[in-house]
Amino acid sequence: MPVTDPIADLLTRIRNANSANFETVEIPASKMKEQLLSVLNKEGFIKNYQVVPTGKQNILRVHLKYKKNKEKAIIGIKRISKPGLRVYVENKEIPRILGGLGVVVMSTPKGVMSGRDARKLGVGGEVVCYVW
Repeated sequence: MPVTDPIADLLTRIRNANSANFETVEIPASKMKEQLLSVLNKEGFIKNYQVVPTGKQNILRVHLKYKKNKEKAIIGIKRISKPGLRVYVENKEIPRILGGLGVVVMSTPKGVMSGRDARKLGVGGEVVCYVW
């Protein structure tokens, strides 16, 4: 069964693995997913990720991050821009999540980055998801 929204699939797999307290989760790889995971890694929501080469399509192995007492680093994750409804914002309209505790992941002309980085560079773009 083909996945119509691979980014939503990535976020759902991370959300489900996080709620089940899994250490790792494997996801079919793509450049966009790798860039999104890079932002989550940079912002401290996941430990790290690695690209595992396989025969046809590579796999992204994501190592989830937990604080002391198995407290989750990712409390919530939400897809904003969907294939049926794309959401674009200018650099002055980039939302703040939980007063800056969360992160907005954006796809901009300068690449996939956090909303904070997009504000610094003065670029807008597509709001991919919110993570807090």
